[in-house]
Amino acid sequence: MSNAPFRAGKAAVAFILVTAMLDVVAMGIIIPVLPHLIEEFSGSSARAGLINGVFVALWALMQFLVSPIVGSLSDRYGRRPVILMSTAGLAIDYVLMAVAPNLWWLAVGRIVSGITTASFTTVYAYMADITTPQNRARGYGLIGAAFSAGFVAGPLIGGVLGEWSPRAPFWAASVMSGLAFCYGLFVLPESLTTERRMAFSWHRANPLGALRLLRSHAELTGLAVVNFLLYFAHHVFSAVFVLYAGQRYGWGAWQVGMLLALVGALDMLVQGLLTGPMSKRLGDRRTMIVGLCFGAIGIACMGLAPTGWLFVAAMLPNALWGVAMPTIQSLMTQRVSESEQGQLQGANNSVGAIAGVLSPVFFGWVYSASVGPQARIPYIGTAFLIAAGVLAAAALMGVVGGRRLEPAQGLGGNRTP
Repeated sequence: MSNAPFRAGKAAVAFILVTAMLDVVAMGIIIPVLPHLIEEFSGSSARAGLINGVFVALWALMQFLVSPIVGSLSDRYGRRPVILMSTAGLAIDYVLMAVAPNLWWLAVGRIVSGITTASFTTVYAYMADITTPQNRARGYGLIGAAFSAGFVAGPLIGGVLGEWSPRAPFWAASVMSGLAFCYGLFVLPESLTTERRMAFSWHRANPLGALRLLRSHAELTGLAVVNFLLYFAHHVFSAVFVLYAGQRYGWGAWQVGMLLALVGALDMLVQGLLTGPMSKRLGDRRTMIVGLCFGAIGIACMGLAPTGWLFVAAMLPNALWGVAMPTIQSLMTQRVSESEQGQLQGANNSVGAIAGVLSPVFFGWVYSASVGPQARIPYIGTAFLIAAGVLAAAALMGVVGGRRLEPAQGLGGNRTP
């Protein structure tokens, strides 16, 4: 196979989408069972909620520390080797978690997973390499759709396997990561030409150095704050959803897997089919605001839903949240040079990681304080209502930011700082 670099084309897009989907299938497989495995080790749903929040925070902390390094390494050495190292590391990590005898072992597994999945920054940088600025929102929407497709298949497989054994999904995840590695090794070409690469620098690669890029323009800073709030709200699902669904609606691994698959299917449709047309019709900024508003409405309805069926119904307006992330990413990529796309994605991932450190612990605490006979918070859905308020604040920031968040006319959608 030739590893010659190339620019935009259907084959180039297909290569990175398949790679991304295989990785996300592996991640999705363990979602229905990991919180229950934590609950098995810890002995109660309330403790499991807090511990799961800490585990997600550990994962995010590794993302914060490693993502800028990974992004800068991909700017220096290319996207392909970084993606290959990540998928190989994930395959080994899932084996480690499959044989975990206690919570400490699982914690180590989450740390390793946070390090290896930091390469998702490289997936976005790869897409920036092979698309024009005008088509970047659609390209990021396709990545979101690929991720969603992975979350359709992953939780379904994990839910089925989880009914058989809580360890089986981890073995299956290892196999999927191995397949992603083989696909990347034999099929995935390099996307970053030698002349467009940038020398590696620890000044840029450390987390604080990477974040300086986001402070280099007022509009980038504003978008970074919106991005932070989006990630903060989203972690209510990773921190408490599985335990909340079991506690309030009595759902087991199979039901949770089915619901997560439905969420993935809706996201896939929204990001794959609606992001591009909405962005062209409304502009990136307005599309972002619409997505954040519908996300806030959907999560609020989820927190208020007294029955499982109403919770499922709330997923419909919430699905439009999916157009927000690709348009935020598109707006940000149009404000840095092509040689800084990896650094930008590393910085974005660091922003998400900061939210991922703070948010799961916070929502895990809120959930643990809202269940049990001595609950200090009287309503079990409080975590979801708070998340809805956070998204509403993000939408308000998008409105207040106004036209500053749109690309300046005459710049051709790309600007070097």
